[in-house]
Amino acid sequence: MKQFFKFMFASILGFFISFLIVFFLFLGLISSLMSFAEKEAVAVNDNTVLLVKLNQPIPERTSTNPFSSANLFDLTPTKTLGLNDILESIDRARTDSRIKGIYLQLSHIPSGISTIEEIRSALLEFKKSDKFIVCYAEIFSQSAYYLASVADEIYFNPEGMMLFKGLNAQVMFYKGLFEKLSVEAQIVRHGKFKSAVEPYTEEKMSKESKAQTKKYLDRIWNLMLSSIAESRGMSVDELNEMADHLKIRKAEDALKYGLVDELLYKDEVLAKLKEKIGLSESEKIESLSLAGYNSSPYSKKISRNRIAVIYASGTILNMEGDDQVVGAQRISRAIRDARKSKSVKAIVFRINSGGGDVLASEIIRREVELAAKEKPVIASYGDISASGGYWSTCNATKIIANKSCLTGSIGVFGIFPNIQGLLNDKLGITIDHVGTNDNSDFMSSSRRFTKFEREVVTSSIENTYDTFISHVSESRGLRKNFVDSIGQGRIWSGEDAIELGLIDEFGGLTRAIELAQELADLPDYRIRELPIQEDYLQTIMKQLTSGVQTSILEKELGDEYSFIKHFNHLKNSKGLQAIMPFEMVIE
Repeated sequence: MKQFFKFMFASILGFFISFLIVFFLFLGLISSLMSFAEKEAVAVNDNTVLLVKLNQPIPERTSTNPFSSANLFDLTPTKTLGLNDILESIDRARTDSRIKGIYLQLSHIPSGISTIEEIRSALLEFKKSDKFIVCYAEIFSQSAYYLASVADEIYFNPEGMMLFKGLNAQVMFYKGLFEKLSVEAQIVRHGKFKSAVEPYTEEKMSKESKAQTKKYLDRIWNLMLSSIAESRGMSVDELNEMADHLKIRKAEDALKYGLVDELLYKDEVLAKLKEKIGLSESEKIESLSLAGYNSSPYSKKISRNRIAVIYASGTILNMEGDDQVVGAQRISRAIRDARKSKSVKAIVFRINSGGGDVLASEIIRREVELAAKEKPVIASYGDISASGGYWSTCNATKIIANKSCLTGSIGVFGIFPNIQGLLNDKLGITIDHVGTNDNSDFMSSSRRFTKFEREVVTSSIENTYDTFISHVSESRGLRKNFVDSIGQGRIWSGEDAIELGLIDEFGGLTRAIELAQELADLPDYRIRELPIQEDYLQTIMKQLTSGVQTSILEKELGDEYSFIKHFNHLKNSKGLQAIMPFEMVIE
């Protein structure tokens, strides 16, 4: 009987291993087929309308992994375009005689306001070609309407819903939870505005945190209203009055106050499009999605000169990292490779990060500094490049950001949990220790700081902050005491940052590449994107472990998943932190 069970379990194990091997071979086959399908030429016919939806989160660049947008149990072929390819496709369509116009179908755009600002700027450039942009929506979020306002004509469903109420920011605080768990968050920081620690020690926002957040929101709201007012022939005061009194309550209100041009159903909008293109009622509109158009063949630049575009998104941590985490090892290696490459004549460092580990930020900053001594390095900020994100890029040759970009937050903090109460009072656990020296248990999480330990940590925080403002002072040509006055952990919009000297000019990724070409004096160039992206097998292996759990949590929790993500980043963080106090989402 013992031998029977032995052979039975061996057979089950063998079957399971064989199943996994066949499974991965199957995935490889699917991947190859999908790659082949993607490479197959997409025909662009005459009188084509480019369909732009933007109903998925927009990463900084398009993933080369065919399963990047799917989880382990959902292998539906998907292709989510990154901002890089969205901008390139709109620019191509501008001069493509086969593309007659753009049809925007918008509702909610789950991306940052600076990303939307970049796309809006690209659409404004597209309009210079005298091609039309028509928008139709059944639901309008405020950020979606901000983008939609660029259109020549805006059509709204007669029963459509629209938000127009102004911007609001809210922060979740955990002090009460920590008290119930008998956990103490021991905080050491420099910067009266460094409010990243407040959720662990307070029950509401400090007056400094409220002041900086209010100023940032006012800047973004005014940018949105100014753009809408210019496009729609209104005044900012009129728009503010609509928001203050919630005048846009139904579709008829949006029409009455001039936010949309007509209330139409989708079939009626399509009939309008046919008229624009010159089609009869029976003829079909030739339309092509952004992803489809991006896959269509076109003549690419041929040049020995390269501009390296290095993408970094997420929290900065001292690890390898991936497309969602700015790993200091991965990013510093990419910058170093670009610096040493003879064919790379300039570097665009595209960063979208609220900061993270101080050490990791410094590792990246050093590589930026070395590269800038040999060739132009343009730091291009996405939705956010603050705290450690600013630290790591301050030595770039030039820094470019959109007006809505969130930057600054020059400050440092440390969070040191004391879980003695949780162990003793809640769990009945006690801890004793023996050490070789007086402070061998320095920074133990099972007790409170001693006075001496707090002095040591505070000294480290102060030294790190001094290093931060010194880097900014030297690289930006600003007086150190001035950097201290605008530092203190305070956040700034791009509009404020250019006045303070923290950035050099407004613009997005496209402008950053143009500036790199100018500074490197290149007659022609090709783009080399770094770091090299992971292949499908690496992604599948990740999803076999933590990736499956993450996908399920993210799907079930939606926007609330950001809180779990925040805790995971804190768990993986080592040492002192230079990180943003919150995540900003504009609806």
